[in-house]
Amino acid sequence: MDSVSEREDTIRESLDSAENAKKELAELQSKNESLIAEAKIERDALLKEARELKDKIVGEAKGEAKEEADKIVQAAHAAIEAQKAGAIAEMKSEMASLSISIAEKIIRKELANDDKQRALANELVADLKLN
Repeated sequence: MDSVSEREDTIRESLDSAENAKKELAELQSKNESLIAEAKIERDALLKEARELKDKIVGEAKGEAKEEADKIVQAAHAAIEAQKAGAIAEMKSEMASLSISIAEKIIRKELANDDKQRALANELVADLKLN
């Protein structure tokens, strides 16, 4: 009988050990699932932060590129205006020179005759007396 009793005790202890092992395994599985869930949450947070950082960097780069493009456009407009003003000034200068040259030729032609020179001199003197 003692051997039967010992055998029952051994079986009971084995069953208790198996039950304890089963509980520990369930606890470990629960901890693993909890750790996996935490890791997923942390991963999602890191991914969100990375996306936000990427969006911020891209936004800043776009802003800087737009500012730089605006500066280049403004510089181009300023250069165009400066060239335009220079061309207008040059054209005015050439027109003035051409007008003087034409006037000079007309006056030479008109004053080539002595009678016309005297008439012009008399006319200038008369204008001076009136003023």
